[in-house]
Amino acid sequence: MGDILTAGLLRQMLRSATPVALAAMGGAMTEHAGVMNIGMDGMILIGAFAAVAVSAVTGSAWLGVLAAIAAGILVGMFFALFVVKFKSDEFIIGTALNIFAGGLTVFLLGAIFGVRGTLRTQAGLPAVEIPVLRDIPFVGEVLSGNSLFVYLTVLLAWGMWALVYRTPWGYHLRAAGEHPGALRTAGISPEGRQWQASILCGALCGLAGAQLALGNVSMFSEGMSNSRGYVAFACVIFGAANPGKAYLAALMFGFFDALGYRLQEYQISANLTSMIPYLITVAMMVYVVLRGERRRAAGRA
Repeated sequence: MGDILTAGLLRQMLRSATPVALAAMGGAMTEHAGVMNIGMDGMILIGAFAAVAVSAVTGSAWLGVLAAIAAGILVGMFFALFVVKFKSDEFIIGTALNIFAGGLTVFLLGAIFGVRGTLRTQAGLPAVEIPVLRDIPFVGEVLSGNSLFVYLTVLLAWGMWALVYRTPWGYHLRAAGEHPGALRTAGISPEGRQWQASILCGALCGLAGAQLALGNVSMFSEGMSNSRGYVAFACVIFGAANPGKAYLAALMFGFFDALGYRLQEYQISANLTSMIPYLITVAMMVYVVLRGERRRAAGRA
């Protein structure tokens, strides 16, 4: 077991968890606003494509990150237009968005770059070496030398928690989902808060895509979001839309994702090990359902 639980595994855990955590924090915003957003997988995918496409053309990873955030905001506005403005079914719109993102990125790969499957860039996000931390055995191997967004995600988890639970804006956001009539009586538009939550979710999913494509690797490949948006949604539900708890749930996914890669070194089939994090995600959802049933049964007793 000591050969499996290594610094490298924990380092990979952080890398795998970061895109999921960023998207989950965005999903927590829309969840509080009363909007179920299962379109996050498409948002991540479009953000990843925008990040690599712009960085490949300009040679700048940071312009790629900005492009990913801008693309995520546009997609978030598109989602809000149909769900908030036109009152369309959020499940159908989210599913359509995921399918559309997959087709759009494949089309743009061929139409703009003339390639299929994969687009590579030389402009990846640089690793951040922390001077004192990197000299500490084991700890330095895990925590130093990661992408900047690995560290910022930890701060974002705290910041988003404070925004939701300790500010008037967060109070109004939660009221938009729980008591929209009361919020409207107070002169604040619930729809306005839902728009804002959708745009913020899009921006964070775009950032998740940038980290996935430029922080974890330096390339875009078809379907590279690999259902991470659905996992992020599961983390939102598991964490009761609390950004901090959603981040911890994302770390759980990251751990089992990294464990799957590690087990491949022991001649275990990649087809089997790649299932591990998703099976854990399903188990998380089953736990949430059973926990809810027990609470409802206790309330009726």
